[in-house]
Amino acid sequence: MNDTKETGYPVKEYKQPVKRYCQTLDLKNDPALIAEYKKRHSQAEAWPEIRAGIREVGILEMELYILGTRLFMIVETPLDFEWKTAMAKLATLPRQAEWEDYMSIFQIAEPGASSAEKWQLMDRFFHLYE
Repeated sequence: MNDTKETGYPVKEYKQPVKRYCQTLDLKNDPALIAEYKKRHSQAEAWPEIRAGIREVGILEMELYILGTRLFMIVETPLDFEWKTAMAKLATLPRQAEWEDYMSIFQIAEPGASSAEKWQLMDRFFHLYE
């Protein structure tokens, strides 16, 4: 099955309850830069140290979505995950600052900003859960 925005994206099931964080960030309005940004996040191009660091701080899953220049990130974590603690630790891990600088040429953000400074947490204002 080809997962697309029309057919939907499967969600991983966990053997434990999880919580979700949602963030947004804007990219520079340049189709070539956006294409390169997406390429650098591909399985073949993303740095293994960055993927390992994300897991090391306790993140179970991270998804990126795009519409035009707007990025949307979903982060799933265990219930005991503490966002500020994890982001502070992530910023100290090998190559993380280098990765943030590497990505900053595509993003509308201050030079030298950490991931936690660039990506803005979003407020949930509706859900269909019972």
